[in-house]
Amino acid sequence: MARNVLPASVIMDMQQAFTAKKKVAASRSWMLLDSKGESMMLEVDKYAIMHRVGIHARDLRILDPLLSYPSTILGREHAIVLNLEHIKAIVTAEEVLLRNPTDENVIPFVEELCRRLPMRFDMQRIDEPGIDPVSTDEDALEPTSVKTSLKAHQSENQDIEDESPFEFRALEVALEAICSFLDARTTELETDAYPALDELTSKISSRNLDRVRKLKSGMTRLTARVQKVRDELEQLLDDDDDMADLYLTRKMVGSASPVGGSYAPNWVPTSPTIGSRISQASKATAATYGTESDVEDLEMLLEAYFMQIDGTLNKLTTLREYIDDTEDYINIQLDNHRNQLIQLELVLSSGTVVMSIYSLVAGIFGVNIPYPWNFDHPFLFKWVILLTGIGCAVIFSGIMTYARYKGLIGT
Repeated sequence: MARNVLPASVIMDMQQAFTAKKKVAASRSWMLLDSKGESMMLEVDKYAIMHRVGIHARDLRILDPLLSYPSTILGREHAIVLNLEHIKAIVTAEEVLLRNPTDENVIPFVEELCRRLPMRFDMQRIDEPGIDPVSTDEDALEPTSVKTSLKAHQSENQDIEDESPFEFRALEVALEAICSFLDARTTELETDAYPALDELTSKISSRNLDRVRKLKSGMTRLTARVQKVRDELEQLLDDDDDMADLYLTRKMVGSASPVGGSYAPNWVPTSPTIGSRISQASKATAATYGTESDVEDLEMLLEAYFMQIDGTLNKLTTLREYIDDTEDYINIQLDNHRNQLIQLELVLSSGTVVMSIYSLVAGIFGVNIPYPWNFDHPFLFKWVILLTGIGCAVIFSGIMTYARYKGLIGT
């Protein structure tokens, strides 16, 4: 039987359609923010991102929202990979690539980036009328304008020396956002937890116990998240080499200088503003960025947010101790109730023993056996009842006295 064979052109069209569909399916949404604070949405696949920022696939996989990776700050040759809770970004010396920019928790972070990423002298240029940052025609300048331009140029150089590198500004915004986010979650947890614990202390019920159980589970998860961010900052602070890897601008300035050798094509500045900024920053490299082993600026930045996240962790630790104290108090209350039940059980058991003795005597005298003292002795019934009751009372009193002497029941 002959089989129908598709033409080669049809097969190629199907392959191209499948490839195009695969590429479209692999495209992800990214937001690009440059050094001027301007944002732009990108629909690119992971290979384009890897080629743009020069990172490996394993680093990009950390930013996948479908995968659960702990908080991480990775320094690479040309980029910093940030995975801090909901903030998943790639920071270079010139731009920030952000995943999931439409997330409700990420929107405030994006707004803060747009506000704080531009350098101060760029913002001053925009605000000051009559100053053209692009014009360089010296012949057209009057003497007064020349003085003004020189002062502005000196002020600009001073701003460059005082301004933090672009990647540090982006990193600071990210750390501030995540520390504030975790601190806010901790405050909300404290607001709900302390009244619930006090209510549980005053009244032990299934509803209150279940409420505290849920709050404790949430506290445990939040503590793990805060602890991971703290450990990541502590690990960076303990390793100067890791902190040196985060100085992207210093590495870019060194590679862009004639002594530094060639630089990758993707990282050559494409705008006059960035190019002039690099040339000016290269003159102030010693004052601004220091030597290759100088990480004091970054260390102070990380220490500030390390102290903040450590304070958040201390709040959670205090809350955990309060929960543990509440649990101990509840256990003491339950033990007290249990001891009271045991004492009641001891009293009832003693009474049962005494009544068993009384029933034994009554059973003996109730046996239908003819004995001489069963006849013509009507007073014996009264004496038997009286003596048996007195004997049982003495036995019960003896048991209670012995139990109090041994501390089995309270006084």
